[in-house]
Amino acid sequence: MQGFVYRLIAPRPTFAADMTPAERATLMEHGAYWSALMTAGKAVAFGPVDDPRGSYGLGILLVDNLDEAEAIRDADPAITAPHGLRAELSPMIRLVTAAGVFEGG
Repeated sequence: MQGFVYRLIAPRPTFAADMTPAERATLMEHGAYWSALMTAGKAVAFGPVDDPRGSYGLGILLVDNLDEAEAIRDADPAITAPHGLRAELSPMIRLVTAAGVFEGG
């Protein structure tokens, strides 16, 4: 198992304050998707970050490999929707959780 940082990047810095109803609906689907990942044990944590330079979403995945992390990213409703959201994945060198320590591959 390996940890990955998932960073959901909004299409504009003001997204959190001025998203449209359609964008808000997509973000609700995104939250449900990540809640299911949490239940399945693939997400360790997730949520929005209120960065003064522009908010973004942050998730920590614990999956078998990069291919699985990319498949999760590619199926995320926030990514499949036409709103211009994008996501970056970064492998963690080491992920320490209550369940144990996971080293990068």
